[in-house]
Amino acid sequence: MSGLVSSLRARPGVVRLGTNGSLADMISVRVQVPEVWDVLRVEAAKSATIHEVKRRALGELMPDEGDVDGFVVKFRGHEVLDEGASLDAAGMRDGSTLLITSRRRRPVK
Repeated sequence: MSGLVSSLRARPGVVRLGTNGSLADMISVRVQVPEVWDVLRVEAAKSATIHEVKRRALGELMPDEGDVDGFVVKFRGHEVLDEGASLDAAGMRDGSTLLITSRRRRPVK
């Protein structure tokens, strides 16, 4: 992923997930969580599941949130229905963006 694109509005540093494979088996994805207005860069094995990325991202961006299942993952504007699928099987490529947002709308204060 381009250094500029991957760093736009993203926290410094990279979260690594399942990095025991070769570099050819890794992809970089951006994870956005609008509830906290933050972006996380994740390097993950192509075989990592969407649920693993979701759990790790919420742990980093919303550590006090215990209800991981209360959030949905969207890719290309559509909810990912099978979070057990690997990143590769879901069609994600280097530079893809995942949006993780609350399943239920929360009131604005």
